[in-house]
Amino acid sequence: MTVSRVLRNRGDVSPATREKVLEAAKTLGYVPNKIAGALASQQVNLVAVIIPSVANMVFPEVLGGISRALEETELQPVVGVTDYSPDKEEKVLYEMLSWRPSGVIIAGLEHSDASRAMLAAAGIPVVEIMDTDGAPIDAAVGISHRRAGREMGKAILEAGYRKIGFMGTKLGLDHRARKRFEGFTEALAKGGVEIQDQEFYSDGSALAKGREMTEAMMIRSPDLDFLYYSNDMIGAGGLLWLTEKGYDVPDRLGCAGFNDVQLLQGLPRKLATMDSCRQEIGRRAAEIILGRLNGDDTPTGKVELTPRINPGDTLRLS
Repeated sequence: MTVSRVLRNRGDVSPATREKVLEAAKTLGYVPNKIAGALASQQVNLVAVIIPSVANMVFPEVLGGISRALEETELQPVVGVTDYSPDKEEKVLYEMLSWRPSGVIIAGLEHSDASRAMLAAAGIPVVEIMDTDGAPIDAAVGISHRRAGREMGKAILEAGYRKIGFMGTKLGLDHRARKRFEGFTEALAKGGVEIQDQEFYSDGSALAKGREMTEAMMIRSPDLDFLYYSNDMIGAGGLLWLTEKGYDVPDRLGCAGFNDVQLLQGLPRKLATMDSCRQEIGRRAAEIILGRLNGDDTPTGKVELTPRINPGDTLRLS
């Protein structure tokens, strides 16, 4: 009984006895059977985290925020990847919910009818992350991507740029990129400006893709004075190409990305970008799960964070 109380982290056990039991378990390589405990409690100490990609540098930072918020608790995050596919999201969600996790953190607000039904019927805290442009099933933490697009569009116009090209992911696959694009074009239209050239891609975001797309667009539309990229990785690739070709950035040609990815901080020139609050999103989502499980009066609904523009070295100051 004493061993059981220690391994379940319950009961009145002295620190010395607890240490002896844990040391013996470690020496023996013992791992408790959580399934047996789950039969009684109807859930396990796992938080299902469902994201579209691990290759995209955005989501590891979100996972870092979730992990740090949970590290002093019994809860452990377990990750499923959907590759931006609604069908795959259904499958991943079905498998994860079958283990009866204590909560779900899932990227985005757009899901299939089957996925929404599973989340609504799960009977556990559900936090949709990254986006607040829509109605959550339970709770949501993120930013307004339409607002982010509008703010970047306004900043570009205020800096005096008028001949603008856009490069990004195919908008049917990435709802958040689509919303940023909608907000961006809305801000430009209010300023009497239209996008003069655009190009979309469907494979992974990478420096090489940014270089390739930028070269093609500048050959096609050499009079452009600003390039807006849907994410920092292709934007950094574009900036490297522009630097190699001797473009006067940001006076002759400005450029900007999105996300403020920490990996790119060491580049010779800092790409203009917008912080998407990734680590804070992960932390706040995990805190909502913890609060609900602890019986706190944690509200449902949306928690909207405020992204900020970092002009870096590639956006003229207005």
